[in-house]
Amino acid sequence: MKRILMVLAATVICGACLFTSCKKDEETGNSDLCVAEKIIGKWVTAEVDGQTLPTNKKMVITFVSATKAYVSASFNAHQGAELWGGRMEASVTIDGNKVTVTSHTDEHTTSMEEYTVTAINDNEFTADQKVTVTVDGTVVHTREGKMRYVKQTADYSAAILGLWECQELTGIETYNDANARLEFLADGTYRYYRKDDSGQWEAVTTREFQDYFVDGTLLATRWKTPGEDELREWWEIASLAANEMRWTALRQNPDGTTAHQSMRWTKVN
Repeated sequence: MKRILMVLAATVICGACLFTSCKKDEETGNSDLCVAEKIIGKWVTAEVDGQTLPTNKKMVITFVSATKAYVSASFNAHQGAELWGGRMEASVTIDGNKVTVTSHTDEHTTSMEEYTVTAINDNEFTADQKVTVTVDGTVVHTREGKMRYVKQTADYSAAILGLWECQELTGIETYNDANARLEFLADGTYRYYRKDDSGQWEAVTTREFQDYFVDGTLLATRWKTPGEDELREWWEIASLAANEMRWTALRQNPDGTTAHQSMRWTKVN
C-alpha cells in the first residue's frame, strides 16, 4: 500500500509540474500549447498554405531538445536559396509558442526559420512560418506561409546502405529509368550502374560527384557531369523491408499541375 501511495504521489507531482509549465506560458502572454515539450522528435513538411508539398520542396527537422535541432534539406538556387545538407546542426530558441531555428549551411550562409505554432499534438503541428536566408549578412531570400508538419518515426538512413537494382518504374519519368543499380555508401556518396548492350552492369564513372542523404523517409540525391549543370532528384521512401524498397514522389510540372512517380527496388546480395 505504501508503494502504491508513493507512485500516486509522484504521478500527481509530475502532472502538476507539466500543468505549471504550460500555465506559466499562459500567464506571460504566450500560448499554453506546451510547445517545448511536444516538439521533440522528427518532423517533415507536409503542406504550405493548405497545399500538399511536392517532394522536392520537403525538409526534415529533428528537435533533440529545446535548444538543439538537426535540419535536412535540398533546394536548388531557382527555389530561392541554394541549400544542401543532411542533419545540419541548428540552434533553437523557444518562447511560448514561438520557435526559432537557426542554421549555418557554410561560413557565409545563415538560414533562420521562425515559427509561430498554432496547434500541436503527437502527430502534427501547424505554424505560421517566416524564413530568412542571408549571405555575408545580406538578405538573399525570404518566404512566409502557413505550414503543416507531420511527425515521423521511421528512419531509413542506415537501412538504405548497399546495392539496389530497379525492378519497376511507374508514372512519369524524370532522370531515372528502370535500367539502374544504385549503391548507397556510408560516406554520403553513391555509385550508379547501368546495364550495357550485352546485359552486363557497369559503373558510370563520368560524373564529378554523386551525393545523397536520407533523413527519416526523405531521400535527396545530386550529381554533376563535367561541363553540365548540377542535377538533383528527391524521393520519399514509402517502405523498406527485408530486400525490397519502394520510392514515391509527387512532382510539380511547369504549368503547376502535379504527377506521381514510383520506383521499386530489390537488394543485390
